[in-house]
Amino acid sequence: MKKHDLVYLTEDASHDAAIEIINEEAFGPGRFARAAARIREQGQHDRSLSFICADNGETIASVRMTPVMAGSIKGHLLGPLAVRPSHKNMGIGRELVRIAVEAARRKGSEAVILVGDPPYYQPLGFEKVRYAALEFPGPVDPARVLVVPMAEGVHAGLVGIIGWRYDAAAHDGAETADIELALAV
Repeated sequence: MKKHDLVYLTEDASHDAAIEIINEEAFGPGRFARAAARIREQGQHDRSLSFICADNGETIASVRMTPVMAGSIKGHLLGPLAVRPSHKNMGIGRELVRIAVEAARRKGSEAVILVGDPPYYQPLGFEKVRYAALEFPGPVDPARVLVVPMAEGVHAGLVGIIGWRYDAAAHDGAETADIELALAV
């Protein structure tokens, strides 16, 4: 059995090419047509809240966080989350989600929102958003819109349009998470 030397790091520009390959493998060309992709097209993701997992120096998984306004809530959209096929079912995706959600909480985000499978994400602390409460810039299954609320009244505020928001701290290099967790598996 191959020994893995997994390290979780804050994303930086040197990871971009590998992340693109990982996302292509996971989602194919249809990933650009998704409603969440329409939001991510509106502006940059927050590198200080986006993370990769490397195995023996090779980037094998990533998660990105994009600042959004969701109704009246200042939050972050989690995704895409992708793991290379060679490393699936090792808990890497779950660990990346945990790290990203905790980083967003420390940064003061009011919520982390995503479109995903409830059975996968609910054990990680995600709850369903009220059916069709958020208007995405494209079709989305309202039963798959989930949130980790991090402030009072989040569910009540998640009503209306969701879209990218400018976050000065995400663009000036401030508050880099600097998470480097080495896990030997």
